[in-house]
Amino acid sequence: MVDVPPPTLPPARSRTRTWAVVAAACTGQFLVVLDVSVVNVALPSMRTDLGLSGPGLQWVVNAYSIAFAGFMLLGGRAADIYGRKRMFLTGLGLFTAASLAGGFAQEGWQLLAARAGQGLGAAVLSPATLTILTAAVPEGAARTRAIGTWMAVGAGGGAAGGLIGGVLTDALSWRWVLLINVPVGVLVLAGAAVWLAEGRAGDRRRVDLLGAVLVTAGLATTAYGVVQTEAAGWTGAATLVPLLGGPALLGVFVLVEARAAAPLMPLRVLGVRAVSAANVSMLILGSASFGMWYFMTVYAQNVLGYTPLEAGFALVPSSAAVFVGAKAAPAIMARTGAKPLAVTGVLVAAAGFGWQSTMGVDGSYLTAVCLPGVLMMAGVGLASTPLATLATSGAAPGDAGLVSGLVNTSRTMGGALGLAVLSTVAAARTGGSTGAAEITAGYALAFRTSALVLTAGALMMLIWLPGSRGTDTRRGPGSRAGGLGGRSGKEAAPAALHSPEA
Repeated sequence: MVDVPPPTLPPARSRTRTWAVVAAACTGQFLVVLDVSVVNVALPSMRTDLGLSGPGLQWVVNAYSIAFAGFMLLGGRAADIYGRKRMFLTGLGLFTAASLAGGFAQEGWQLLAARAGQGLGAAVLSPATLTILTAAVPEGAARTRAIGTWMAVGAGGGAAGGLIGGVLTDALSWRWVLLINVPVGVLVLAGAAVWLAEGRAGDRRRVDLLGAVLVTAGLATTAYGVVQTEAAGWTGAATLVPLLGGPALLGVFVLVEARAAAPLMPLRVLGVRAVSAANVSMLILGSASFGMWYFMTVYAQNVLGYTPLEAGFALVPSSAAVFVGAKAAPAIMARTGAKPLAVTGVLVAAAGFGWQSTMGVDGSYLTAVCLPGVLMMAGVGLASTPLATLATSGAAPGDAGLVSGLVNTSRTMGGALGLAVLSTVAAARTGGSTGAAEITAGYALAFRTSALVLTAGALMMLIWLPGSRGTDTRRGPGSRAGGLGGRSGKEAAPAALHSPEA
């Protein structure tokens, strides 16, 4: 495939456009990740206002996450085929319109439908942000810094969701956790229309809609089955049918992709070691860490008695930690390499989750919220950037959007499934009791489970992730430390695909 470059510009204007592109990409990513977590502190208010059930409340989070993850491969491929700018504007427009609809929802089903619409818009927007960024910044130290900024802003969006949601819920109402996206979305749309240049892979193949429907249905059905275990148990028909049907649909998806002339997910991409190992690692990291914001906000409000605003402020140090970790990762990675930093970050996060599992009914803010939260999120920030860099370094130019979508799919779908599983784990331990001690014990077991998953994940990464040769970004092919130099992604990616480590 031939990547269509933007028009040549004078150096000064080119640098201005480059960083304008980075700013637009990071803002778009901030919005879509923010909306994964911003609703958490508003959930009790939503339940009271709209009469949502307990499982329905969980679906306020999962409707967004599953639509986001399920359609992201489609969004990534569409960016390659129809144009990154076009898909960025389309995704952001849909996301903004769905946010407006959700803010004015009068019934529970309307809110869930709007959240699914937001997730669909995010699925189109998010892979376009990373593809636009990697196309605008040449491979080397500058691209690593740009990806680090993108990861930090995205992680910061997830982390800041608690604070922003708390402020808006207390000061205005829960509706503003959705409505706040509207003015920001309109401003970014206007700026992106001016500053972004169009770019696409040269092949105008048809989008694989059947593959998109199958993978989304499979992921959503599996997540629904996990959620049903809380009410129906693991052996009930309401649980077994979706738990068996979801993987079956995913199996059909694999068969379709193997035979399709223009597959949504070319299976050859997963044959690249850097891509497959980094995405599995990202799925594990997301599955263990995503539920942290959910459990911490409900623990702070339901057990420790915090208001939504206080719960939001309580998580500010964790928000700062994930941002600092992701921003520090590129500089550390230049000295250690991507794999050692990714493994170290996951182990740091596991230690934080283990500490958090010692939480109690009368826990102090410092030891039951602040310090464990900082450790958990600093580790997530340190691990995310090298994993994203490893995954995208193994992509050919025509697959850049696809691999960007796959990275986000792995993280987000891991988070959705992880939240469903961990909520079930916590509910099983609680046994239906509403007492503070039982609720806390359930949350503690969820954090302990996450710590074990992350520890196992670190061992897997140590064995599977590629080392210093081929796809490691410690000294990327043709890179020059500290500058914008180095070979472009168009030149370097095919070498990564055929490197010994791949």
